Amino acid sequence: MRIAQVSPLYESVPPKLYGGTERVVSYLTEALVRMGHEVTLFASGDSETSGPLVPCCKEALRLDPCCVDPLAHHILMLERVFRRADDFDILHFHCDYLHFPFSTRQTTPAVTTLHGRLDLPDLVPLFREFDSMPVISISNAQRIPLPWLNWRRTVYHGLPADLYNFSPRPGKYLAFLGRISPEKGVDKAIEIAKKVDMELWIAAKVDQADREYFAEVIKPLLKGPSIRFLGEINDAEKNAFLGDAVALLVPINWPEPFGLVMIEAMACGTPVIAFPRGSVPEIVDEGDSGFIVDGVEGAVSAVPKAVRFDRRKCRRAFERRFNAERMAREYLETYVQLAGESTERSCRSEENDFWMTSSE
Repeated sequence: MRIAQVSPLYESVPPKLYGGTERVVSYLTEALVRMGHEVTLFASGDSETSGPLVPCCKEALRLDPCCVDPLAHHILMLERVFRRADDFDILHFHCDYLHFPFSTRQTTPAVTTLHGRLDLPDLVPLFREFDSMPVISISNAQRIPLPWLNWRRTVYHGLPADLYNFSPRPGKYLAFLGRISPEKGVDKAIEIAKKVDMELWIAAKVDQADREYFAEVIKPLLKGPSIRFLGEINDAEKNAFLGDAVALLVPINWPEPFGLVMIEAMACGTPVIAFPRGSVPEIVDEGDSGFIVDGVEGAVSAVPKAVRFDRRKCRRAFERRFNAERMAREYLETYVQLAGESTERSCRSEENDFWMTSSE
């Protein structure tokens, strides 16, 4: 198939540092190329891909000090996508709903993976207006606020099998990976680590919107030798960071749509200790890839189990459920289905035109 993958421009594909959506776009794109498909990637100019790249800005917008209005770059990207729409069998969007007004006015089939939270009231009238748009969820829990959308399927994220190395023996610290924000629960992770008297290593970015929260709430908690704040790390650093940890702490306080860090830890054989919010009960297999716990005390009780955990089971759970090839196959099935529906509509339209012309 001729496939267009349309990525957000905030991070490169794959990201140099933190970034979830763009990382998944990269894994999906490369898996589809390996399967023999023609995949064109619309992304930032510092992205890397095995197929053709259409650069829609010079570099990732979050790391570009000259970028003031990121929306302008995304609108320009969409213009370039739809100018070439006839070159593709399917357009796959990962940039939320920005393209919806364009997509309703052209004939190339399109599908959108919704990567973010959907429980915001502002989204309801927008999605009501565009309720016919085919969309894909990244967990079943993500669908709950908007069950009436045109959901085509849930596709869990996947990673290349060789991206992270399996680590059979843990080190002596707990890990927190992601970003600093109230909903991610880094304050709870610090509390858990202190209660079990273990080191906590924190690898996380601080967005502009969360700098005040970091300075006022989190920074005072970082004092003491048992807490190590590393800032943002790249993929190479992530392998050792996760692989050497006893467990990854995910004490979230929001409806997590997926949580890529959980399957990254599983790939290293590192169990996950997570609160049961959002996608967590779908992603973590209790006893196989980690522990789902209610609150800080439940996490404290799970840490000794994580020390004794059979990390091979964790790696097998990753290989079975969250590999990139499985993800690509499921997306491809959806592409074929949508392309078939588009052809059927086109044939019906031509038939109707024929009979209308004949009757005249």
